[in-house]
Amino acid sequence: MITIENIQSYYQDDRILFSNHALERIRQRGIRLKDIGACIMQGEIIEEYPNDFPFPSCLIFGKDTNGNVIHVVASDEGSASRIITAYYPSTDKFENDLKTRKGK
Repeated sequence: MITIENIQSYYQDDRILFSNHALERIRQRGIRLKDIGACIMQGEIIEEYPNDFPFPSCLIFGKDTNGNVIHVVASDEGSASRIITAYYPSTDKFENDLKTRKGK
């Protein structure tokens, strides 16, 4: 089971890795690395993906440094976390709380 405390610990210990996909997406979306850090340090896990390969991952709900809601998908690799992607959620796929996925 992934916990936000583990992901936060990896972040504090500089054990966060970024997939090439994540780096490209955050660049395209204008997300800064410090926004991802803010989300991790103040956020909460809203979905878990225990069967993701090669490592389980989760969806973190939080806010960027400007107070905007942001989602970060991160894995727990046992000794580090890998950021898979990050994005600003919309009500197209999420309810108004931006935590609850539509259709669930």
